Amino acid sequence: MRFYRPVAPFAAMTFDLDDTLYDNHPVIDKTEKEVLCFIRQYDAKFGHFGYEDLHLYRQAVLEREPEIYHDVTSWRRQSAELMFAHQGFNHEEAIRGTNEIMSCFTYWRNQITVPESAHKTLSVLAEKMPLVAITNGNAEPAACGLARYFEFVLKAGIDGRAKPYPDMYQLAAERLNLPINQILHVGDNLTTDVEGALCSGMQACWINIENKNLMQEPEGRLVPHIEISDLASLIALI
Repeated sequence: MRFYRPVAPFAAMTFDLDDTLYDNHPVIDKTEKEVLCFIRQYDAKFGHFGYEDLHLYRQAVLEREPEIYHDVTSWRRQSAELMFAHQGFNHEEAIRGTNEIMSCFTYWRNQITVPESAHKTLSVLAEKMPLVAITNGNAEPAACGLARYFEFVLKAGIDGRAKPYPDMYQLAAERLNLPINQILHVGDNLTTDVEGALCSGMQACWINIENKNLMQEPEGRLVPHIEISDLASLIALI
């Protein structure tokens, strides 16, 4: 554990989800593979599709609606709808197909293995103070056994702009009824989590699982209050 700034007393903690509480990379890789397989088998028109084809539709939606990236689920849904429309499906067929693709995506997206150490740490912390999840992604804490630790979950899109924008940080403080500087945010990303939390007025803890050197990280424009290498270190702070 390393301290870069004085840590003031805090009464709650907020957490990023992906790559903070579990390794998200294999989950996403598996999900994208299964979704592409589903699309290829859905109709002969998609039999030749590759990742690059899906990416083109995502880019088309982003160019049409630049702010869509704040809501990654809506972005994915609109991309699927555009794909069906472009391939000649009528509106009803496009909606039905999109719903099936999204069901496939949601299932695989939530096949998350949360380390037992994360469960133990969150359980201890939750007994001491309120915990909140703040995510730019679309994982469902209830589906992977994490929901019981959190007072509530905030998701980019439905709860405001994506981190590092201050929307969800400020909303968390409002819903917790706490001064924002009495909240410690924990996350793995130096921009969305550390910089976002600091600029919103929260205290920030960077979880550095990959043993990076903060001073050599190009995204490390603002130093956190604390750096830890494993989640369990947080217990020493309470």
